[in-house]
Amino acid sequence: MENWLMEIINNFGYGGIFLLIALENIFPPVPSEIILTFGGFVTTTSDLTITGVVIASTLGSVIGAVVLYGLGLQLDVERMEKIVDKWGHILRLTKKDIHRADAWFDKYGYWSVFFCRFVPLIRSLISIPAGMSNMKFVPFLIFTTAGTFIWNIVLVNLGAKVGASWEQIVHYMDIYSNIAYAVIAVLGIAFLVFFFFKRKSS
Repeated sequence: MENWLMEIINNFGYGGIFLLIALENIFPPVPSEIILTFGGFVTTTSDLTITGVVIASTLGSVIGAVVLYGLGLQLDVERMEKIVDKWGHILRLTKKDIHRADAWFDKYGYWSVFFCRFVPLIRSLISIPAGMSNMKFVPFLIFTTAGTFIWNIVLVNLGAKVGASWEQIVHYMDIYSNIAYAVIAVLGIAFLVFFFFKRKSS
């Protein structure tokens, strides 16, 4: 996959970076770390600039996030209630749980969108619950663009700084991703344990 990504960037420049990052947001397995760090490296060997790569990648990321946000809008609370009516006894979920989760996202959703843009995989998927909770579009756009812009600036500049050794950044990002996933998994398990014990006690 890496060779394919690099070939697209080499052949299509900013347009290739825009397309790849948009796809990375819609299909998270496409690794933005490779696209951005290699894009940074290419600025040292071609006419591409760091500013141009950051702008192209940010636009692509925002477009991808908006697509997933739109998907989330189609899975709003009312549709989730219908799913709970049908499968709630198996999933051990109630409408009250859906409304509680929706209320939590209404309260903390904007900052969740911002900070999750720094977590691989989650950075893309966070746009779906944002849409599901009917988060106001303009604030969603502002927070997701801000988080994306910072993420892109850091990785593109790192790629440009280390030059031909850009793959070292990808290696360290893999370690960072694994740590982030482990923390999320622990927090998720802790939440589920708390949730079920609370349900049992009530």
